Amino acid sequence: MEIFKKVRIFDFVHYSKYGLILSIFLTLGAFALLFFKGFTPGIDFAGGSAAQIKYEQTAPLENIRHLLEAHPQFKGVQVSAFGSADEVLIRIPYTPSSAQENLAPIITKILEPTGKFEIRKLDTVGPKVGNELRQKGILSLLLATLAMMLYVSFRYEWRFALAGIVALVHDVIITAASVIVFDIDLNLEVIAALLTLIGYSINDTIIVFDRIREKMLTQRTNNIQEVINDAISSTLSRTLLTSLTVFFVVLTLYLFGGEIIVGFSLPMLIGVVFGTYSSMFVAPKLAIIFGFDIEKYHAKEIKKAKKAQEKKQLRQMYENGRV
Repeated sequence: MEIFKKVRIFDFVHYSKYGLILSIFLTLGAFALLFFKGFTPGIDFAGGSAAQIKYEQTAPLENIRHLLEAHPQFKGVQVSAFGSADEVLIRIPYTPSSAQENLAPIITKILEPTGKFEIRKLDTVGPKVGNELRQKGILSLLLATLAMMLYVSFRYEWRFALAGIVALVHDVIITAASVIVFDIDLNLEVIAALLTLIGYSINDTIIVFDRIREKMLTQRTNNIQEVINDAISSTLSRTLLTSLTVFFVVLTLYLFGGEIIVGFSLPMLIGVVFGTYSSMFVAPKLAIIFGFDIEKYHAKEIKKAKKAQEKKQLRQMYENGRV
C-alpha cells in the first residue's frame, strides 16, 4: 500500500534548515523546563496515596478539599477533576499513619456530607518503594538510550551514527518536556511512553538511513543532498503510513482511554510527531553538518570491494591448487 503512486522528489535538505532552527529553540526550551521547573513526581515515585472517586452528581471539589484539609491526616491533599465533572482524583501525601491504615472507610466517612459516591480506585505507595521505582525507571531509560547509541554506532558511518543519536536525544528531551507543559505527573506510564518512543524514533531514523546508504551505493553521485532528497522521498509513503497508523491508535487511547492512561498516550502522541519529523528533517541534515563526505565514502566502498574481490580470487586460486 502506498500514498504516492509516483515518487516525487522533494527538497527535504533545503527545508531541513528551518527544521533545525525550530528544533534548536524547542530543545533549549525543553532543557529550560527540565532544569528550572522540573517534573511533578506522581504517587509511583513520590510515595503517598491516590483515590479515584465517582459521584452520582457533579463533584463538589471545594467542599471535598475543605473537609479533607480539616483532618490532620490529610494535610496537603490535592483534589482535582479526573476526566469528567463527576469524577475526582485525590492525592494524599505520604505519612506513616496513612501507609498503615485502610484509607477507604476514613475517606468515605469524611466525605459523606458531599453526596453519594463510590471509591473506584485507591493506591498507596511508600517512599522507599517509590524511590526504587524512580531509580529503576531512570536506569531503564539510560540503558535503552545507551543500547540504541551502541547499535547505530556499529551500523553506520560515525557521522550518520552521531546524527541518529542526536536526533534520538532531541525526540526524548522534547517529549519529556511536554510532560511538564501539560502538567502530567511523572509516573510509570510516562516512563513506558518514553521507552516506547526510543524504539520507535530510532527505527524511523534507521529506515531513512538505510535508504540513503542504498542510494549512495547505487546512484554513484557525489551530491549528498540529491541522494538524501531521493532517499527520503522514496520512503515517504512508508514513513507516513507507519506514523499515521501509530498516531491514530495512540490518539484513540488519548481520547477514549480517560485520565488514567493520559501519562502514556499524550507523550506518545507528541513523540510520534517529533520522531517522524526528526528522521526526515533533523538527522539527515545533521550528517551533512557533521561533515559527511560522499566522495570519500565512495572511495572507501571501492577499496572495500576491491579487497573483497582480491580475497575471492586468492580463495579460488587456493582451491584450484595454484597457491
